[in-house]
Order: sequence, then structure tokens, then C-alpha cells
Amino acid sequence: MSDLFAPEGGWRVRLLDLSGASDDHVVEEIGGFPTLMHANAFARAYVRDSIERCRVAGMTPKDVLDAWFAYGEDAEVVDAGEAGWRSANELGDFAATPAGTEERDWRAIDPRRVGDDDDEDA
Repeated sequence: MSDLFAPEGGWRVRLLDLSGASDDHVVEEIGGFPTLMHANAFARAYVRDSIERCRVAGMTPKDVLDAWFAYGEDAEVVDAGEAGWRSANELGDFAATPAGTEERDWRAIDPRRVGDDDDEDA
């Protein structure tokens, strides 16, 4: 699939609770991403933020990953196949290098919030 052929209702990102709080680990599915690039960026920022919430000063990258796998949340783009972002591809880098505020701001690109604030400059 490509961005030109988004599923009806847009792309969806599934949030997964790694702590095992539910049997299927699914916390929520968020729909309405107009492009695959948008869905991938959201999933990436969401996981980046989850890893940072698990990080405590002085942790090694392995400690960060252990905490994330025990308490964090993962994200996957539904039905995107190989074109969907995968946390496994970047976990090592995320654990080794703390993220800045902008890298983890999934709220700014959440399709449920787009349009909430009217842009008065437009």
C-alpha cells in the first residue's frame, strides 16, 4: 500500500501495553492518519516518549530497555506491512540516546487533536 491508497478512515496506529495489563496488550487504536508518513511519525514519537518515561538518571541503555519492556508502550501501524515503522529498528538508539522534547511530542501530530486549536493567523 502507499499513501495514495490509505485505508478507509485513514491509517491506524495500535498502541500496545508491554506490562501485560491486558491479554492482547492492545491499549487503543487511533485512526484518521491521512498518510502513512504521518502514522509512522506518530508511532515513532509515541514510542520515543514511552522510552523516555521509563528512563531514570544513571540507567544504562540495557536498563532503559528492560524498564520499557516491563512498563512501556509500543506502537504499530496497522496493515502497513513492510512500510510501517517498527520500534525494533530503533530501540537500541532510543535507549542509548535520550530524546529531546520535540522528538517525543506525539500529541502535536495526533489526528484526534488536529484542528482543536484554530489557527488565527490563517
